[in-house]
Amino acid sequence: MPGAIDAHVHINEPGRTNWEGFDSATRAAAAGGLTTIVDMPLNSSPVTTTLANFQQKLKASKGKLHVNCGFYGGLVPDNHDSTEALLKAGVLGIKAFLTHSGIDDFPNATEADLDAVMPTIAKYNRPMLVHCELTDKAPPTANQKRDPRSYRQYLESRPRSWENEAVELMIRLCEKHQCPTHIVHVSSSDALMAIQQAKEKGLPITAETCPHYLYFHAEGIPDGNTLYKCAPPIRTKENNEQLKRAFQNGVLDFVASDHSPAPPTLKEIESGNLIKAWGGIAGLQYLLPAAWTSLKEQLTLEEFIPLLTEAPAKYLRIDDSKGYLKTGMNADFTIWQPEESFLVEAAYSQHKHKLSPYVGQHLFGKTVATFVNGMEVFNQSILHENVGKVLYSEIV
Repeated sequence: MPGAIDAHVHINEPGRTNWEGFDSATRAAAAGGLTTIVDMPLNSSPVTTTLANFQQKLKASKGKLHVNCGFYGGLVPDNHDSTEALLKAGVLGIKAFLTHSGIDDFPNATEADLDAVMPTIAKYNRPMLVHCELTDKAPPTANQKRDPRSYRQYLESRPRSWENEAVELMIRLCEKHQCPTHIVHVSSSDALMAIQQAKEKGLPITAETCPHYLYFHAEGIPDGNTLYKCAPPIRTKENNEQLKRAFQNGVLDFVASDHSPAPPTLKEIESGNLIKAWGGIAGLQYLLPAAWTSLKEQLTLEEFIPLLTEAPAKYLRIDDSKGYLKTGMNADFTIWQPEESFLVEAAYSQHKHKLSPYVGQHLFGKTVATFVNGMEVFNQSILHENVGKVLYSEIV
């Protein structure tokens, strides 16, 4: 099939390379059948919110890209003037949080920030990506005594309403500015109707979800296991079944990993403290098999493959060179066996840290070989290094 594309990855370099880094991240991508990934503007240090910081990130990636890599810029309250410079430099989109990002040097944007910047983003026809949680209201469980190891209480502490209201805000702003707007990691099935109605109105809106919102469910998560902690949280099985069905009618556009790894100490593995633990799932290498395992009962193979190829390529505006097997496209290919199941073992992981809720799971869809720009990068092991290229957006 065409090379798989992951449009949502936290590589964390420079500054937090002990969390992941370009070398290990792109090795993991190749081992998982991915030929192109896009790096989020955090959790690196510095964050990608200025042109100088973007140039520092590009420098840090040199000699370490085993697959192709694009980059997003970030929107924070004090960098409005930097947004256009980042877009001119070729970032593939601008990312904002509507709640605390987990990193103090990437504060959340306000509605006023979005109002100020979305016209510029629209001018360049790039997407405005948004983490949709409005956390200024206390959750219903705010006054109860928190058990730091209780997954049920963690889930209740980040209710669906936070996500639903944030999605509705972004739809209003999308319509106001006619700015391409992308809802990252949809976890609340309640938000699907609003997204569907926005699409039916012809608004330039897209939405993704992640395999961990499809494969895992709250009822199966044990207390004190921080490997499952992410934000928004993994919700109930019934909720997640609705997310799966949203691919059948095009409400959700594609699947992305939201790979967000951290060292064991930050994940609070020993204590099991879900309040203190870093929120993020390590899943880059498992995007293809975890997504296929989750969706193979709902979708045919022919319906599934575009969710990792054509759809993210169109969203990223790189479908003139990637996402298809046809003449004139870049020679990025994934060879895999959808019918073959395998046990995910830590030794199989190319990630810097082997911690992941996918370890120990039986998944369908084993990667045989990954070709990047015509070179066989992976076949049981990494065969060729540093054949990936940096992807830049074309200036409109």
